[in-house]
Amino acid sequence: MKALQFSVSVPKFLALKALGAVDPRPYYRGPLATVKLKEIPEPKLPAPDWVRIRTRMTGFCASDLNLILLKESPSASPFTSFPCVLGHETCGEVAELGPETEGLEVGDRVVLAPPLHCRARGIEPQCPACDAGLLANCQNLAEGNLSAGMHIGLCRDTGAGFSPAFVAHPSQLFKLPDQMPYKIAVLTEPFSVGLQAVFINLPRAGEEVLVIGGGVIGGMVINAIRALGIDCRLTVADPSPFAAGIAGKLGADRVVTDGDLMQAAVGFTGARRYKPELGPDMLMGGFARIYDTVGTSGTLNTATRCLASGGTISLIGIHDRLKLDPTPLWLKQQTIKGLLGCGIVDYQGRRRHVFEIALELANSGKARMGSLVTHEFKLEDYAGMIAVNLDKQRYKALKTVVSFG
Repeated sequence: MKALQFSVSVPKFLALKALGAVDPRPYYRGPLATVKLKEIPEPKLPAPDWVRIRTRMTGFCASDLNLILLKESPSASPFTSFPCVLGHETCGEVAELGPETEGLEVGDRVVLAPPLHCRARGIEPQCPACDAGLLANCQNLAEGNLSAGMHIGLCRDTGAGFSPAFVAHPSQLFKLPDQMPYKIAVLTEPFSVGLQAVFINLPRAGEEVLVIGGGVIGGMVINAIRALGIDCRLTVADPSPFAAGIAGKLGADRVVTDGDLMQAAVGFTGARRYKPELGPDMLMGGFARIYDTVGTSGTLNTATRCLASGGTISLIGIHDRLKLDPTPLWLKQQTIKGLLGCGIVDYQGRRRHVFEIALELANSGKARMGSLVTHEFKLEDYAGMIAVNLDKQRYKALKTVVSFG
């Protein structure tokens, strides 16, 4: 089968860093490209309870782009295995059952929750993280009956969504509602990330809340807050008029496009602005909660200054290295929470996987998903898809997907 395969070596890494400083195309075109369309065999079922999925649609994630452009931190390299097929935002149909599979039938339409946690790896007893429901933060990401891999899409044994077929454990698969189109189902993983961010940093009614970044994940945080019926005042910051317009349609009360979050915090929250002898201003007061979906030194440092005393920042986006002035954390006793993927949470009186909640909210119409997929590509057009994601403003792109028909 044809698959979009990622692989990198130290010499290639060094060469691309030099070439890519001028032009990003060598990262995905030409002999040094980190991703190539290759003919590979379909992966084998790793255990008798696994299943094979025929891919129908797969979303292209910002983390896929960062990986291709070698912007991810090498600190996570022990928890990946190359060469691997990319594509973790994916849905399709069950094509083959292992002899010990339970709960699924051939032909079932399913969406993938990608983390390769203890249960998927055949590890018992589960690690403390999995016991706590933190499935994406499993402590055994390089152990068990699989090669290293945080999730399907970073493990060489499983295949992934940018190929016609891949394998998965039943605990990673959730059946789609009967009438849900794949164009909505493919958004379940990013929507679940937005939901997880909100569940672990839950706004209260009337609070002033800021989302930095109006892209897919920023939009999903807005979607999650509104779908859960949380009546907070929601501000979104993004320089793109296109992204700002989408944020408003999803439920943002205000949109900041000029980049002056300090002044926005003063105007919207009543924060007081103070000028130090050197360096950027400091605010007292500000937003109660901030969701930073960009994760650069600039956005995180600004977020801590715009965050009220005792407030919490959810750091969803992440870049390789951050330089942070910790003074606001100390001065205002703030908390920064990292976020990777999703897991199991308390919801409406019981423990539930966030994917189940996401599918219910999307199917009920409480989450606004219909206009978020803006571009569809064939797998053979992957280079064009990458080019669109490198200039989303020009192409008016939000979520781009590969469709397998």
